[in-house]
Amino acid sequence: MGWAWRREQWAVAWLSVAVLGAALMGAAGAFEEGTAVYIVTMKQAPVFHKRLDLERFGSSRVAGGGGGGGGDTPSTSILMKPRHGPAQPMNYGSYLVRLQNSLLKRTLRGERYIKLYSYGYLINGFAVVITPQQAERLSMTKEVANVMLDFSVRTATTHTPEFLGLPQGAWVQEGGPQCAGQGVVVGLIDTGIDPTHPSFADDLITDSYPVPAHYSGICEVTNDFPSGSCNRKLVGARHFAASAITRGVFNASQDHASPSDSDGHGTHTASIAAGNHGIPVVVAGHHFGNASGMAPRAHIAVYKALYKSFGGFAADVVAAIDQAAEDNVDIISLSITPNRRPPGLATFFNPIDMALLSAVKAGIFVVQAAGNTGPSPKSMSSYSPWIFTVGASAHDREYNNYVVLGNNLTITGVGLAPGTDGDSMFTLVAAPHALKNNVASPTEMSLGECQDSSHLDEDLIRGKILVCSYSIRFVLGLSSVKQALDTAKNVSAAGVIFYLDPFVIGFQLNPTPMDMPGLIIPSSDDSKVFLNYYNESLVRDETSNKIVSFGAIAKILGGQNPNYGISAPKVMFYSARGPDPEDNSLANADILKPNLIAPGSSIWGAWSSLGLDSAEFAGESFAIISGTSMAAPHVAGLAALVKQKFPYFSPAAIGSALSTTTSLSDREGNPIMAQRTYGNPNSTQSPATPFDMGNGFVNATAALDPGLIFDSSYDDFFSFLCGINGSAPVVMNYTGNSCSSSAMTGADLNLPSITIAVLNRSRTITRTVTNVASDERYTVSYSAPYGVAVSASPAQFFIPSGQRQQVIFVVNATMNGTSASFGSVGFYGDKGHRVMIPFSVISKVVHGS
Repeated sequence: MGWAWRREQWAVAWLSVAVLGAALMGAAGAFEEGTAVYIVTMKQAPVFHKRLDLERFGSSRVAGGGGGGGGDTPSTSILMKPRHGPAQPMNYGSYLVRLQNSLLKRTLRGERYIKLYSYGYLINGFAVVITPQQAERLSMTKEVANVMLDFSVRTATTHTPEFLGLPQGAWVQEGGPQCAGQGVVVGLIDTGIDPTHPSFADDLITDSYPVPAHYSGICEVTNDFPSGSCNRKLVGARHFAASAITRGVFNASQDHASPSDSDGHGTHTASIAAGNHGIPVVVAGHHFGNASGMAPRAHIAVYKALYKSFGGFAADVVAAIDQAAEDNVDIISLSITPNRRPPGLATFFNPIDMALLSAVKAGIFVVQAAGNTGPSPKSMSSYSPWIFTVGASAHDREYNNYVVLGNNLTITGVGLAPGTDGDSMFTLVAAPHALKNNVASPTEMSLGECQDSSHLDEDLIRGKILVCSYSIRFVLGLSSVKQALDTAKNVSAAGVIFYLDPFVIGFQLNPTPMDMPGLIIPSSDDSKVFLNYYNESLVRDETSNKIVSFGAIAKILGGQNPNYGISAPKVMFYSARGPDPEDNSLANADILKPNLIAPGSSIWGAWSSLGLDSAEFAGESFAIISGTSMAAPHVAGLAALVKQKFPYFSPAAIGSALSTTTSLSDREGNPIMAQRTYGNPNSTQSPATPFDMGNGFVNATAALDPGLIFDSSYDDFFSFLCGINGSAPVVMNYTGNSCSSSAMTGADLNLPSITIAVLNRSRTITRTVTNVASDERYTVSYSAPYGVAVSASPAQFFIPSGQRQQVIFVVNATMNGTSASFGSVGFYGDKGHRVMIPFSVISKVVHGS
């Protein structure tokens, strides 16, 4: 009854959004030149902050770990009060909207502007289309705290439950996949969702599976997202596109003004985090196993703010974050990153990160993709210490097929394809060498890419393997493997082989479904070897130089069955790296990024029936794609399992449990490796550092029994921001609170890592741990970074359940240097707990040098 009421309520609410959308569509492109979208923050407290103040007034906070009262500090916020209290009366939110409207009318009296959004829950502000002069006038009013130009964002684009040990580990602890994550709502800010996909159905569930009572979100109803799209699994869905529509970049026929996913990315990430268990993966008619999300019993809420045509904009993303928090999601997952490093005093001061800081204050765990801008140092696209940043690793499953050449060379390829018949060898014919007489020039690019069969000689190609070029046009979506396969079928080829154009570098080639024998050679070096063999085997007329016969032969070995290796995980070349850049001068922050790595390479996930992001999977219900976009929802789902077991954990406590229990070695027991270059990345691997992999590779089962927790609160992050030189006005603008004197740096935050950007002679670092297990005695062990001497006190301690212990590290530079060095600190319990944190020092300065 309650669910039906929410949907009917939305049918009425949607009318106002539809009217706004129509108005914006009419205004798009017609608004006067020189205007832009600005995000304006007001000084008055937003709804959540006001509610928190009311809850604190006249009542003592519930302290964690059996402690007493006290403030909101790392030592008292682990077992925080449930945040799902009664909502702030709506009249305060309406009051804020009236204040915003009054300010605009008063300041811009008689002038043109379009207000796109009212933000009210996490931040008090609005997005508006105005001129720079109008923005300046707004910024000078007493009610306004901050005015910032909108900016663009982009997406950072199965077997992994087994690789992560869930069926025998974390899922067992939660009662099996039929219970894992139940009651937890994962909010995904992405490209929407396909509600018809079986990964999000609730009719597979016969027992009690109610919509969590604390979740208050609603489901949009549109022509392409009809009534009934939401259910007990997909509990909420909205879309946000006002900024995009106003700019005139929104393509209504392709992008869809609804939660419907015309891209595929959002459907994929949602299924990774919390898709149903045991859904058959059938692609190109072949069964590749069964898929499951990390928390298959968790609930999904979708907030669409990214689109196929253009990516997205901060104003829309902030609106999505604000709504997700107001709806009471437990986890927010963002597989998106800014298109550029935020300008200003520090990277942390941008509307998205500051909205997420308020989300963390509201008790929401926030996960973000690190970005696909690696492998260069300081390529990180997720900056703030309150955001849990995830890099991408390979896992142990690979789909490889092979081409065996007539000279007995074997070359590895990618292609979810069958092999050629038996052991027979087939003649190779390149498309430019098989043109009909005088029809077209062989230099025309699409011909070499096998995009048009009408120019090819079927009699010449019949029964042979067609050779095609895989150029940058495939990456840009101008050419497709599917079209090349159609060409090969039209000319009766026995198979097709793509060699890599030398200009295609730094692009992750995913296994591509093919319904005939075929493969793509993903290495430029291997492609050269292949082409040399092919060209040297051609027989040409000595006079005319025309090809007389094709001497190269080969057979294709199928790649529809996976291979399982033991060298995984490893950090993928595209995964963004630390150190964390504090500002646009690329000064290093005392903060470890990424926080950890998770599977992100060649990940199976649900695919939208309307999905256009990957032409090779058009019309399929699953796709295999790569990126830190795929890594982040793995961690969002695993965080749901931690939240289910420890419902009162703060966001920092959840992050600590995931961070301190990671794996530092591959399946063979060797150090995790990191790829260092775009070209032939496996040949340039070296051991991963914390700036490549953070704390290590996520270990879902261990995270459910972390032993000790490093906790941090909103107040700690606030003090950290105040400690940035010259930040007081900016902090006031974003938070509405004044900075007191603060010398806190990132190294002083109670994070499950120690990072020092500049060690000037000596530094004292304090960490506070809280015991979330039974009474235990711990020994502190450490490996000091090169060029650094470390001492720890106490070296041993006994800690009762629920209590806290402070550990002080004195760090001294023993040599000058600017190269980063790494060590670690281990807390070893006598009941088996092993709590590990990385120790990184970049610049070192010795006294007197």
